[in-house]
Parts: sequence; C-alpha cells; structure tokens
Amino acid sequence: MELGLHYWTFSHPAQSELMANTLAETARIAEQAGFAQFTVMDHYFQMEHRGTADEPMLEGYTTLGYLAAVTERMRLGLLVTGVMYRYPGLLAKIVTTLDVLSGGRAQLGIGASWYEREQLALGVPVVPMAQRYERLEETLQICLQMWSDNNGPFHGKHYQLAETLCVPAPLSKPRPPILVGGGGEQKTLLLVARYADACNLFASSVAEVTHKLEVLRRHCGAEGRDYDAIRKTAVYTEPVLDGSETFLAAAQQFAALGIEELDLMPDRNPIEFAEQVAGLVPQVASL
Repeated sequence: MELGLHYWTFSHPAQSELMANTLAETARIAEQAGFAQFTVMDHYFQMEHRGTADEPMLEGYTTLGYLAAVTERMRLGLLVTGVMYRYPGLLAKIVTTLDVLSGGRAQLGIGASWYEREQLALGVPVVPMAQRYERLEETLQICLQMWSDNNGPFHGKHYQLAETLCVPAPLSKPRPPILVGGGGEQKTLLLVARYADACNLFASSVAEVTHKLEVLRRHCGAEGRDYDAIRKTAVYTEPVLDGSETFLAAAQQFAALGIEELDLMPDRNPIEFAEQVAGLVPQVASL
C-alpha cells in the first residue's frame, strides 16, 4: 500500500507570505519520505464542514504547477477537479501542461462538482445533478479523445468541439491516468468502470468500502472491464498521529480489501504533519 498526502487547507499558517514556502517544504518532506502522491482540492472557498468559507484557499492547478517545480517523483493531481469549473477542452490542456512540465507526473482527478456556495459566489453555472453527471461523462470522453490520435470534432449534448488538437501531447504513456472520485453507486462508480484508471472513496468504514468495491466490481462486469486493472484509493479522514496504531490497523484492513493507496489529511501545521507521519510510510508499504 502507498500513501498520498492530501493538502486540503492553507490555514496553517494563514499568512499569505508563508504559504508558498510551507507548501513547498511539505511536498519535499513527503517526497523524501516516500509518499507516492500529493494532491490539493479544487475549491475556491474552504468547505464549510471542514472550516469556514473565508479561510485561505488557493486555486488548484496553479498550485500544482508550483509543486511540479519543487518535486521530482510524486504524482500530482487535484482530489478532485470539479467538472463545472473548466471547459473540458481547456481542462485537457491544463492537465497536459502539468504533465509536460512535471515530467509526466500529472493525474486527472475529476468528479461531479457540488459546492454551490462557491459556484454561486463566483458565477459558475449551477445545474441539476443529472446534468452534472452528463457533463462529467462528456468531459471524460473529450479528455480521452484529446489524448489520442483523433484530432477531429466532438459532438455531445453539452459540449461541441470543432477540433480536439492537443500539442504537445502528454509525456505520460499512454496518457495521464484518470481518477474519478466519489462513491455514488449508480453514476460515479459506473463512470469509474467505464473510463477511469483509479477510483477514490472515503475510508469511512471497512463495511462501507467493502460495499462500494462490490458495486464497482458489478459495474466492471457489466462494462466488460477488468476490475483488477483499476487502482483503488481512499481518503483517510480520521486522525493519524494521535493514534498511529489505530491507523495502521485500519490501513491493514483496507489493504486486505484491495485499497492500494490511502490519502492522508494533515490535521496540524502541514510541515510538522509530514515530518511526523514520514515514519509510517515503510510500515504501510509492507501491508
């Protein structure tokens, strides 16, 4: 099992002049410790169930571009891109740019956007949930086409592209990996089976993750997809450092289910968190 670091808050420290150095140092420590992946959120306001909307928040892909210059090995991505925040053709170019400048380390993490407060505040269209999923599927189709040899048009219900030219091509082969985040059983996990290289669930409980993976397996069977070819990842939301033995026991259980990566969320100054959690990497790697 691998570990990822999910940098979800910019409030520690909250001073703007310290954010860049704190982010860079956290990423360097995580990479040196052996973390496989570094992700940030695709939000413009902090999530209200994690803090207050007016807490500091940086734009995700700009942040990843900065991280590409201060790291060398870790996979970089958003957990996850909100489908309503960028036109699909431009999103494919953004991820391609990150992939080229990072030396082939970009991942497209994507899901159905949900945070209506920030969307309404910033003028992002708010559409019904069914339409968000339709747009998510078309976005996945467009990105796959732009990362293929097909430079022709795309005609969808919501998006029409006259050309799908993408030069330079990504360095990742055959293309940047696609991760679809979320545990929705009828739509999200179906899109994982149909298009994605990886899924991302919440490591809420062993029973819940077991159920979600069973749903994914059924979708894979219906879609003719190899279930084992999909990388299973999960966000671990419980404290890690205040009970490392509890965390390791939970990691063991999730590994037994087939979870290949747990993404950890700092609950204190992120530099301190990365330094203190570094010793868990080899223990988790042995699971």
